[in-house]
Amino acid sequence: MSLIVAGATAVALVVSKQRARERADQAQRDRLIAVTDTMSGPEFEQWFARLLVTSGFGNVTVCGGSGDRGADVMAIAPDGRRVVAQCKRQSPGNRVGSAAIQRFAGTCRVIHGGEICLLVTNSFFTAGDGIPMARQLNINLIDRHALQMWAWTGKPPLQCGTERSRTAN
Repeated sequence: MSLIVAGATAVALVVSKQRARERADQAQRDRLIAVTDTMSGPEFEQWFARLLVTSGFGNVTVCGGSGDRGADVMAIAPDGRRVVAQCKRQSPGNRVGSAAIQRFAGTCRVIHGGEICLLVTNSFFTAGDGIPMARQLNINLIDRHALQMWAWTGKPPLQCGTERSRTAN
């Protein structure tokens, strides 16, 4: 009997170590923004959800797909606010335009109750009225550079709810 218990314990230990190694390998790959360039949209949403988890966000849920009404990932920020994210995985050279910002602005707060609204892309946003409009509507735009820094350091941009503004304290 003790031989069976010892064998089961050894197998459990090996499996546990293998899973830990796989998680560490995945975390290392996730730090590189280039991995997003070959992902599908749903894979990018899962990647971003993992980034939120490793950055201290709670209740992270991937809800993208048809009928998502503009919310791909939802979470609770470290400061307690509700985060709603729309993820736009683009092919190299494609940019996210103002139409995507407008659509997201129409659902983030009213439909999903977002207190922090993030439009996230592995690319960039087009020049023009979209970026000023996003600022006016309090939509946080996370482009490739910001996303790369976040993935590498594990620290989200301040507007993502990692600390309250000085005026809120």
